[in-house]
Amino acid sequence: MNAFEYSRAADVSQAVELASRAHARFLGGGTNLVDLMRESIEQPELLIDVTGLSQRIELQDDGSVLIGAATKNTALACAALIRERYPLLSRALLAGASAQIRNMATVAGNILQRTRCVYFYDDSSRCNKRDPGRGCDALEGFNRYHAVLGTSPTCIATHPSDMCVALAALDAVVHVTGSRGSRAIELTEFHQLPGDTPHIETQLEPGELITAVTLPPLRFARHSTYRKVRDRASYAFALISVAAALELNADGTISDVRVALGGVAHKPWRAWKVEEALKGARAKEAVFQAAAAEEFRHAKGRHGNAFKIELAQRTIVACLKELAEGARP
Repeated sequence: MNAFEYSRAADVSQAVELASRAHARFLGGGTNLVDLMRESIEQPELLIDVTGLSQRIELQDDGSVLIGAATKNTALACAALIRERYPLLSRALLAGASAQIRNMATVAGNILQRTRCVYFYDDSSRCNKRDPGRGCDALEGFNRYHAVLGTSPTCIATHPSDMCVALAALDAVVHVTGSRGSRAIELTEFHQLPGDTPHIETQLEPGELITAVTLPPLRFARHSTYRKVRDRASYAFALISVAAALELNADGTISDVRVALGGVAHKPWRAWKVEEALKGARAKEAVFQAAAAEEFRHAKGRHGNAFKIELAQRTIVACLKELAEGARP
């Protein structure tokens, strides 16, 4: 680990001002950043502690919910407002990490965590995300946990967050502030697919700070679920995860639906094709199967992870069947 300076920001303005220095990083719970510093993958010259910034979880006048960026994952998962209005988010957080990590990790840090690809952490391996242009050993190596959607010849790593999968399904908006002012970014657009630049992972500009996340007033999000398929029941990253919400009309047709996937792509994957196919359709297993198959029509599996294509489809269908049964009059 390299030598670095440490400064605790009193407010957003001071944090952004400090971040104007070269090689500065914001420090929340440190559950990912500190690991990366130990491995010399991240080598900041300045750490800006932002844990003292907003930890609010508040209902807004328009019915949306505002979540401060420094809110701890445990506090968010246990908040009555979240458990009642967005149960899939609470379930995703509880499935995402051990209690010790949840007690430290922040909402903004969760959004910004980097891949857990073993080649990314191994500096003796080729990794375009860590060292652009060097190559990707995951393509022909151990890729059981890697992506099957939105990949490129430069990178097949997955985004590890459970929370972000739920946020993608909920139409969450990420609010950021930088030297040029504040802006809002839809969570589904916040992370980038690898393309030719897998080391550029988000839409953030240098020095921009996440200040809050807002969730819109989706009434039917109360009827939602999160399912995580993993190699062991205890704390582990997802092979496949599904965040879903469903609302039925009185005649059994689907009036609205949200589906997002984890463990399949470089970013939390919003299943737009599934949603498009299901709106107005009958809530039947065969319909769910056809929609899931369409989402994965152009998926690309490799020797270690091709099983994910079938597993993801089965998990989508299982979640939608569960929700459909519970939504019937």
